[in-house]
Amino acid sequence: MPKAKKSGRKKKFDYGRDRKKQKKRFLKKANPRIDNKDIREAWDQRKSTARNLMEMGLAFDPNRSVPIKKDSLLGLKKETKAPVNIVIKPYVVNRLEEEASLPVKDTKTLSSDLIEYVQHMIREHSDNYKAMARDEKNYYQDTPKQIKRKINEYKRCHPDHYDSFISSLASPSLTVQ
Repeated sequence: MPKAKKSGRKKKFDYGRDRKKQKKRFLKKANPRIDNKDIREAWDQRKSTARNLMEMGLAFDPNRSVPIKKDSLLGLKKETKAPVNIVIKPYVVNRLEEEASLPVKDTKTLSSDLIEYVQHMIREHSDNYKAMARDEKNYYQDTPKQIKRKINEYKRCHPDHYDSFISSLASPSLTVQ
């Protein structure tokens, strides 16, 4: 059976079509991807980005939103005026401020090997960092300052764990005879 004539033909480049303009036109039509839920819900697709942000009380151009005093050549100080914004959707800014005011929990944790290493050093040498640097368990040959940093990191990441460890060292341990 014979092949269709067009299937074997080589594709030709269209010199009359400007691909750069075509791509720009496509990107203009594409809607912006908005990660924040509150802004996404308040966004109006029919309005421009600057208009949407202005209605929410957000700045599109930070240089225009904050008035700056400029020195002119004559020595007179001129104050640039910020455009007057009419905030139609103030609840967006309020929600963003509430989100920003929430405390952020530190999620950093340390490896169990590092915790054991730090506990061993504290157990053996309490706060003598030079002795810790000479300890035989110091496999990586950490300097006294490096060991101190690791201990401070342990205190910062696991404060309750550190407190219970120190209190267990302070209390006399019971031994079975």
